[in-house]
Amino acid sequence: MDKPIVAIVGRPNVGKSTLFNCLAGEMISIVKDTPGVTRDRIYADVSWLNHQFSLIDTGGIEPDTGDEMLSYMRQQAEIAISHADVILFLVDVRQGLVDDDYKVADMLRRSHKPIVLVVNKVDDFNKLMADVYEFYNLGLGEPWPVSSTSKLGLGDMLDELVSHFPEVNEEEAEDERPRIAIVGKPNVGKSSLVNKLLGENRVIVSDIAGTTRDAIDTTVERDGKEYVFIDTAGLRRKAKVKEDIERFSTVRTVAAVERADVVVCMIDAAEGITEQDAKICGIAHENGKGLIIAVNKWDAIEKDDKTIYRFREKVQQFLSFAPYAEILFISAKTGQRVSKLFEAIENVIEAQNLRISTGVLNEIMAEAVALQQPPSDKGRRLKLFYITQASVKPPTFVIFVNDKKLMHFSYTRYLENRIRDSFGFVGTPLRFIIRERKEKEQ
Repeated sequence: MDKPIVAIVGRPNVGKSTLFNCLAGEMISIVKDTPGVTRDRIYADVSWLNHQFSLIDTGGIEPDTGDEMLSYMRQQAEIAISHADVILFLVDVRQGLVDDDYKVADMLRRSHKPIVLVVNKVDDFNKLMADVYEFYNLGLGEPWPVSSTSKLGLGDMLDELVSHFPEVNEEEAEDERPRIAIVGKPNVGKSSLVNKLLGENRVIVSDIAGTTRDAIDTTVERDGKEYVFIDTAGLRRKAKVKEDIERFSTVRTVAAVERADVVVCMIDAAEGITEQDAKICGIAHENGKGLIIAVNKWDAIEKDDKTIYRFREKVQQFLSFAPYAEILFISAKTGQRVSKLFEAIENVIEAQNLRISTGVLNEIMAEAVALQQPPSDKGRRLKLFYITQASVKPPTFVIFVNDKKLMHFSYTRYLENRIRDSFGFVGTPLRFIIRERKEKEQ
């Protein structure tokens, strides 16, 4: 099931990033009292009771600004609004109701999306509730008072928020066709790849970055099997910005990744892998999705007998968190090795759904422990009692130990490598849950 997307929008400096950080449970957004610090959306997975959703933090909306950066931020916020399931409209009780709040409210109304009006900085409900009621004038229903810094009123606000989440689409939930998200920066060849797979120009292809405005689902049949390809809007490069910032539309990537089984991250061979590419792959990794790196335009660069090895090594350095990623070198324009993509997708899907018997897993673990002793601390050594596979997509393993604190991440990685050596698990992350169990329970 796809997670709902909630976008936090509002004027600059009303506390969007502070609220975002409060709900996300960690300091993700830059918080500063200068309007416009959050220049692009940042996302986090949030859970409330039995609901999970993706929260998008946006830059502030200045409806009538002529400033290029603020205008860009408004455009980015509009993109977030168009893709969100619910909009959290944040206003500031200290500043009161201002003209720009009315203008933002009008813009949000035109989206025809559910809107939850939240009044921030209400540090004292007894003293400030009269000021909160002023925001009824926006015509968006009940204003929900909160204090992001003091963490007041969040429960009631979240209850209201999740009440607007869409119902589960049963047909979509039952659709077992593999879904593949094609993501990457603008003009890297995503739409060209889909067209090559289709054998027809169904998606607009242009040299202008950002031609694809929204995610497009395209069904491709191969050897009697159907695949759904999600062609996302590219990571938009904004020119003529003073700080020369290159940002990307996180919400589109997040939405596509959430819906996908496998993520194909396209990289421009001429440009090489960048931090932006690594950031997208990180989103796929964190969401437990299969990951394939498609190095496109491979036909357009000069090569020698070591070019492919150098490029592969560079990619693996940038994606050190995902050494399992499958890497292909293709040309969407000429069709070079594009057919290999389906083979890679099938391999990844098979790995995502692979189940290993408990007996075999424990044999691998016992052998691994014999080859490399578990870590110890202050005379107390880690003991591994038992391992079993709990689920697939991604494959998830539970390891029972005597003391969780002794289970260093490096030893978990060592065990992961031993499991991969035995079964491959190409293109898919593995998850490990560490549980404590008393020795006498064995």
